[in-house]
Amino acid sequence: MPAKAETPATGAAVSRLLALLAQRPHQRTLVALAGLPGSGKSTAAAQWTLAVNAQCGPGTMVALGMDGFHLSRAQLASLPDPAAALRRRGAPWTFDPQALSQRLQALRPETGQPAESLGWPGFEHDVGDPVADAITVPPQARLILVEGLYLLHQDHGWNTADLFDQRWFLDVPLPLAMQRLTLRHMQSAGLSRDQALARIASNDRLNAELVEASRGRADFLVGA
Repeated sequence: MPAKAETPATGAAVSRLLALLAQRPHQRTLVALAGLPGSGKSTAAAQWTLAVNAQCGPGTMVALGMDGFHLSRAQLASLPDPAAALRRRGAPWTFDPQALSQRLQALRPETGQPAESLGWPGFEHDVGDPVADAITVPPQARLILVEGLYLLHQDHGWNTADLFDQRWFLDVPLPLAMQRLTLRHMQSAGLSRDQALARIASNDRLNAELVEASRGRADFLVGA
């Protein structure tokens, strides 16, 4: 079944999230938000979470990221081609999808059992390594949105899509996402435009094309 297109407004996404809470009042609901690098997944997830919690109470919705499941620098250095692994960091094979799957399964309490606090890894960009249990998912969280590039990807050991109740894709055109990513590299890493474009050509765009191929697995296309 083809994905249903959303209107490009935060309000539409928040309305759908509130509807999910109403439809599943006694269950914890997991939503995947995939999208291209530079599409604005983290920003959208944070905005939606603030809006939902403003209406439903603190901790009702939690937004989590996939970045904490990056392989560490030490793990990358142990791969057959460490230089290529570090250069291509962010590619699907530089993550640990099995660990992500296990943590997603742990987010669902056993039938009849109350939810408990659960740790979730973060990512320290200054160091370039994941940080174990940097985030706490509170027991009252009824709606958990996880954002990341490869949540709908089905290769390189990835098979997480079926662990979510709904699968969304933040539908931003590839040229616009790459333009945003160019500016991000220039601002955050101090790169020139040519250097930023070279980084995108050798890594980010390759990843973006893989992510774009997973778009058809989404239940909904969400406007940014």
